[in-house]
Amino acid sequence: MGARGTATGWGCVARAFHWGMAGLILFMLGLGVYMANFVPDLLRQFELFQLHKSWGFVVFFLALARLGWRLLDRTPEEPAGMPAWQRVAARASHAALYVLMLAMPLSGWIMVSASPDADILGIRNMVFGLFPMPDPWVPGNAGLETAAGEFHAAAAILLAALLVMHAAAALWHHFGARDAVLRRMVVGR
Repeated sequence: MGARGTATGWGCVARAFHWGMAGLILFMLGLGVYMANFVPDLLRQFELFQLHKSWGFVVFFLALARLGWRLLDRTPEEPAGMPAWQRVAARASHAALYVLMLAMPLSGWIMVSASPDADILGIRNMVFGLFPMPDPWVPGNAGLETAAGEFHAAAAILLAALLVMHAAAALWHHFGARDAVLRRMVVGR
């Protein structure tokens, strides 16, 4: 299977984006829960937050690239006989996943950039220690930080729920409907 999608399957670029982003998103959700709830050592927690911010930066730009590729690439045809409600549900859930892949890193960036504490302590939001992310809210905005943090947490729960539904639907297509929906994302045909 080539780089581009066909009528029967996703190309290798779309599949690489799909599985790479899936791995990164699961890693980020797990890291977010772990660092916020199970790490009592503040220095270690700070290191994990910095790692989370750096990978969030990567996720955001990979999501933009993935969305661009999705708009340019061919989408495989849906299985014959697929009910209209499933087509609508699939499109809506994919759209929601793309929105969340972009909104999660943006809300995280807004939250940490708007933090007055970070400004007081001189904490810069660095990407893997290589370069700083923009910080448009100096000296910070506690209300914006809180709102972005609440959105970020709620969006993480919604994203996790959508991922479970997405995986369950793919497995149902494979084992229940016995169509090619999962296979075309795994092997491209």
